[in-house]
Amino acid sequence: MHLSEVTTLRLGGPAREVVEATTEDELIAAVRSADEAGEPVLLVGGGSNLVVADDGFEGTVVLIRTRGIEVSADACSGAMVTVAAGESWDGFVAHAVAQDWEGVEALAGIPGSVGATPIQNVGAYGQEVADTIVSVRTWDRVEQRVRTLMFTDLGFAYRHSRFKDEPGRFVVLTVAFQLRFAGALSAPVRYAELARHLGVEVGARARLAQVRETVLALRRGKGMVLDADDHDTWSAGSFFTNPILSAQEATALPEGAPRFEQPDGSVKTSAAWLIDHAGFEKGFGRGPVGLSGKHVLALTNRGGATTAELLDLAREVRDGVQREFGIRLVNEPVLVGADL
Repeated sequence: MHLSEVTTLRLGGPAREVVEATTEDELIAAVRSADEAGEPVLLVGGGSNLVVADDGFEGTVVLIRTRGIEVSADACSGAMVTVAAGESWDGFVAHAVAQDWEGVEALAGIPGSVGATPIQNVGAYGQEVADTIVSVRTWDRVEQRVRTLMFTDLGFAYRHSRFKDEPGRFVVLTVAFQLRFAGALSAPVRYAELARHLGVEVGARARLAQVRETVLALRRGKGMVLDADDHDTWSAGSFFTNPILSAQEATALPEGAPRFEQPDGSVKTSAAWLIDHAGFEKGFGRGPVGLSGKHVLALTNRGGATTAELLDLAREVRDGVQREFGIRLVNEPVLVGADL
């Protein structure tokens, strides 16, 4: 099997061995067996955050296909929902909205699996999974045991978590979310663009279903909802994270650059704005790879591309932004067998 068959970029060379894990026991056994044999392991859920080298992966690829949603709910505390790592994230969001559970509705349309979401603290349109995650149950490859990491142990920050501090150590088995019952109303809308399209003030609530549908429409307009027939969506989503600058560094931003002050005194700016103003417009590219025609943060496979070509484009964009603004963009997807 080629990894291009299981990644949203449709890129990546052959895997030496592939194991499909449909139960938690199979998942643990596959990882444990490979570890005992000294084999490298690549875990693949939805494949939406992976850029795999053209040479592929010389080890065991474990496809996480576990399923299951367990609910413990009461009218006061809301719903405690434990979700298997292999469940579709967008499917879970749709399920939550249908059940009138508030807390993940603005994260609709994000591709990939539930198990991947705590690793980079997935977020969009004013919500992050850190807002609702209570705990993550894992297989600890170092201690060789099942461990539950509580919220305080997870080290969540912008697109970051403990899992990134200790890469490869933990295999996510299930994720537990605390979701509120709010009479079919969303959490307060914190993102100005979303509030504007909903016709509400920032901080107001809207109907859950309306928030989900509006987010999906916004994401489609940016090419961020997967469509097998539209090469403009063949991407890993946002390829670069929004830079976090010190207050002093932020003073060097040009006039008009977005500035979002953070609670710790740092300033977040927009990677998309920097890319666009460094001269890389929507649709910019080289042959079979290019920036999406809908959003400059998505690097796309226009068909027949190689990973090497995609990474060449990523370097061109990253280096162009650094020359223009002195800010070095950092890739969001995980690079396997490759680097920038």
